[in-house]
Amino acid sequence: MFRALRLDPVLIQAVIAGALSFAHLHDLAAAAGQDGWKAWAYPVSVDLLLVAAWRRMRKNSGNRDAWLWFAIALIASLGANVATAGLLDMNDVPDWLRILVAGWPALAFLGGTLLAHAPTPEPEVASDPAAEPDHEAAVQDLVVERVPEPAPELPPAEPASQEPPSTPETMPEPATPAPAASVPPALLDHARKIADAHHAQTGAPIDAVTLRARLGIPAPLADSIALQLA
Repeated sequence: MFRALRLDPVLIQAVIAGALSFAHLHDLAAAAGQDGWKAWAYPVSVDLLLVAAWRRMRKNSGNRDAWLWFAIALIASLGANVATAGLLDMNDVPDWLRILVAGWPALAFLGGTLLAHAPTPEPEVASDPAAEPDHEAAVQDLVVERVPEPAPELPPAEPASQEPPSTPETMPEPATPAPAASVPPALLDHARKIADAHHAQTGAPIDAVTLRARLGIPAPLADSIALQLA
């Protein structure tokens, strides 16, 4: 509890300065013809305008209106402090000062209203790359379907000639069969054993395809052996 009630020297200095400034403004307003409660309202008005301008400057340091009204309220406070320091005859206040004191409420009301209703700048929001549309992905996902082109039309077939085909004078001679491949005797004996076994099992002579599969030999050689075994 004692720690919570610890006094700060800076806070004490601020309270003393505020009280002196408050008293000077009250004395100046009273000397300018504002008696009673009206003299006490002037320092409250000046201090409230200072606080409103300072808060606006804290939110937006580049606000020129806040700086302007802060300077006006500061000049009013400093002017009252200087005027009541013996430089001004408090029993004979000049007319221009009476005009300034009488016009201060309207000026303070205007400044407070402008500061209270000034638009607050919105904080800049950094753009998120993930939220932005990926144009490259959209291009990659785009599938272009091409319409197949129609097949070119073929020209109509020419009618066959009505003339009978000419008979060649000389007929081609039939092609002579190729000579049978030579078969080694040992391979032929082995093939004959396989053919006999096949005939004993199936009752039919072995063909060239089966003989080729059993011996693992080329087709021409299998055909030659089959002819010799027939």
